[in-house]
Amino acid sequence: MRQRSLIAITATLAAGALTLTACGSRDDNGGSDPGSSGTTVTIGVDAPLTGDLSALGLGIKNSVDLAANIANKQKLVDGVTFKIKSLDDQAQPSSGQANAVQLVSDKSVLGAVGPLNSSVAESMQKVFDDAKLVQISPANTGPALTQGVNWQKEKVRTYKSYFRTATTDAIQGPFAAQYVFNDAKKKNVFVIDDKKTYGAGLAATFTEEFKKLGGKVVGTDHIDPDSKDFSAVATKVKNSGADVVYYGGEYPQAGPLSKQIKQSGAKIPLVGGDGIFDPQFVELAGAGSAGDLATSVGAPVEELASAKQFVADYKAASYKDDYAAYGGYSYDAAWTIILAVKKVVEDNDGKLPSDARAKITAAVQNVSFDGVTGKVSFDEYGDATNKQLTVYAVENGAWKAVKSGTYTG
Repeated sequence: MRQRSLIAITATLAAGALTLTACGSRDDNGGSDPGSSGTTVTIGVDAPLTGDLSALGLGIKNSVDLAANIANKQKLVDGVTFKIKSLDDQAQPSSGQANAVQLVSDKSVLGAVGPLNSSVAESMQKVFDDAKLVQISPANTGPALTQGVNWQKEKVRTYKSYFRTATTDAIQGPFAAQYVFNDAKKKNVFVIDDKKTYGAGLAATFTEEFKKLGGKVVGTDHIDPDSKDFSAVATKVKNSGADVVYYGGEYPQAGPLSKQIKQSGAKIPLVGGDGIFDPQFVELAGAGSAGDLATSVGAPVEELASAKQFVADYKAASYKDDYAAYGGYSYDAAWTIILAVKKVVEDNDGKLPSDARAKITAAVQNVSFDGVTGKVSFDEYGDATNKQLTVYAVENGAWKAVKSGTYTG
C-alpha cells in the first residue's frame, strides 16, 4: 500500500496564487498558529479531551492541529490561515450537541472534525446539517450514521454534511468474526456489549457473521459502562463453555472486563473493535491480556509508507500526547476540509463565497487524494472508500499487528 509523500502532494497542490478577502476571526481554543494577515478559517474539533477516553480524543485534536499547521507552513491556500477550535464532549451526546451549536455559531468555522463516539455523532448530525457545515469523523463506525437506521434492508443517506474517514461496523464486525472463526479457530463465543450505539452495533454485526460461518453463540449479556465490577458476567462466561469472548464497547470497560473474566477461571481471549485498541486496555487488563485481540481501521500507521511524513511531523511537533488510534484518520479528515476550502476558493475567483459552508460540504464529496492512511475519498453515503482493517493481538504487554486485509462478504 505504497503512497506518495503527503508533503510532496501538498507542495503540488499549493501551486497557484489565490487572493482572499478577510472573513474570519481570531480564537484561542486551538493550538495552531493563526498568523497575522489574510483570512482565518477555523476547523472545529469535537472529541473527549478529558475523562476515560481522552487518550483517543487528544490524539484527534493534535492531529487536526498538525494538519492546520502544515497547511499554513506550505501556504496551501494563499491568503488563508487555518486554525482549530477544539471542544471537549467528554464522550457525552448532550455535550457533543452543545459543542455543535457552538461551532455552528462561529462564522469562521467552515468544517469540523469529530467526534470519537457514534452516540455523540447522532446528537450532532442535524445541527451541522441544518447549518450546511461539513462534519468528518475519523472514528465513528456505526453504519446508521451514513446509511440510515434500516441500513441492513435499505440504505438511505440522511445527512449530506456528514462524512467519515474510518470504515464502519458493517465491515469491522464481520472482519473480526472471520478472523476469530477461520484464523483463531474459535467456535463458541460469548457476546457482551455496553448497550451504546457503537458497542451494540459492533456486537450485532460480529454475531451475525460468526453464526453465518458456523460458529455458536453460547451466551449474551450487557454491562453497565459506569460500573467497574463485572464479576457476575465473568461468572456467566466461565459457565458457558465459550472459548472466546466478543465485547462491543471501549477500553475503559473492556480492560477490567478481560481481567475479571480471566480471574473467574475462564482463560480465554477477549476480542473487541477499535474502541479497545489502545495501550490503556493492556494496562487495565493486566498480564492476563496476552492473546486478547482487537480490530482497528486501516493498517498500522507506523507501517504505511504514506504515513512516514505524518509520524515524523507529529514527533517533531512535540505534542505531549500520542496520536493514538485515530491520528492518521484525523489528519486526513482535516486535510479533506482544507482541500475543499482550496477548491471552493479557486472556483470563486480567489475568495470565499457567501455560502462557503454549503459549497465546502459539496466539495468534500468529490475530494480524492493520497493521505496518511492511504487513498482518501468518499462513496455516495459519505463513507470512506478505504475498507482496510487490521487485527491486533496483545503480545509482551503491547498491541502487535497480526493480520491486515479487507472484509470479503
